[in-house]
Amino acid sequence: MIDFAILIQGMVISIGLIMAIGPQNAFVLRQGIRRQHVFTVVSACFLSDAFLISMGVAGMGALFALNPYLKFAMTGVGITFITIYGGLAFRAAFRPTALDPEASGAPKGSGQSAKAAMLTVLAFTWLNPHTYVDTLVLIGGISSQYDSDPDRLSFAIGAVAGSAVWFLTLGYGAGRLAPIFESQRAWRILDAIIGTVMWTIAIMLTLSLLSEMGV
Repeated sequence: MIDFAILIQGMVISIGLIMAIGPQNAFVLRQGIRRQHVFTVVSACFLSDAFLISMGVAGMGALFALNPYLKFAMTGVGITFITIYGGLAFRAAFRPTALDPEASGAPKGSGQSAKAAMLTVLAFTWLNPHTYVDTLVLIGGISSQYDSDPDRLSFAIGAVAGSAVWFLTLGYGAGRLAPIFESQRAWRILDAIIGTVMWTIAIMLTLSLLSEMGV
């Protein structure tokens, strides 16, 4: 039987962990403002979280936590990807694209396919070690406080629901900002912020990796 108090706890904890500004959220926000492949991007985020949360509650977080080489490899790849995307965001800040008021919210000259958007957000999700820490280790660890399977299931359902609520709100809520981004100045500022977020996270990940390696 589902315990709704535990379910709500799982939902609140999940939203609290994933709502921090990061590369994944920044990309979802940008796609939402553009109103471009929002459902595809949101679905990719939600389904990824659902899988990882399920694995964390099932106890797979311990395996990830005990395998430093896997963590080092994923962190290195993630740093590279995030750094490159941050550079692209800064480049876009100097060559901004305004939204066309007559194009139903679609950006001028945009040729990004749904497949490309999905692969990009999946890369932000699966190449970011913070994703595994939040879902496998933290959420999985918190769920271990419950002794019964029904209680752990309630917590997992709540955590997955929290992910769905967050990404749906972020992706589709961002569309309300589209009128603001009809100006190139607004896109220039947003891209500069995204680039700053990406490079800040890349630097933090690099410092953390070097510290764990004893450098």
